[in-house]
Order: sequence, then structure tokens, then C-alpha cells
Amino acid sequence: MAEVLEFLATLPTPEEIIALRPSPALQTQIQTLLEKNRTVGLTPDEEKIWQSYEYLEHLVRMAKAKALLR
Repeated sequence: MAEVLEFLATLPTPEEIIALRPSPALQTQIQTLLEKNRTVGLTPDEEKIWQSYEYLEHLVRMAKAKALLR
């Protein structure tokens, strides 16, 4: 999460924002949580982490939408 927020804090160009993708490590964490949620469910701590990822995704989507308007 910190890496995405640090990236956005650098005031990237619209093109850089549109090209933003999750790092392989973040993608792995997300996939792990999705799979665990489907099979056995998330612990309260994992649920908090998942909610932070959802919020982060929301921020990135908003940034990309605004970048596309430019």
C-alpha cells in the first residue's frame, strides 16, 4: 500500500497514472487473500488488510479516471 501512495505523492503524469499496475508482491498478496476468502474465510486482521486494499483500489481508480479526463 505504501508503494502506491508514495507513487501518487510524486505527482505522476496522467500517462504514468494510467500505466500504474500492482507490483508482483502486491498481486500475490491480493490473490492469496481472495483464495483464502473463497475457501476458509479471512481472520479479522486479514479482513482489515483486505479493506485497506479495497480503499487503495478505489483511490487508484479515481486517479486513473481523472488522468483519462486530462
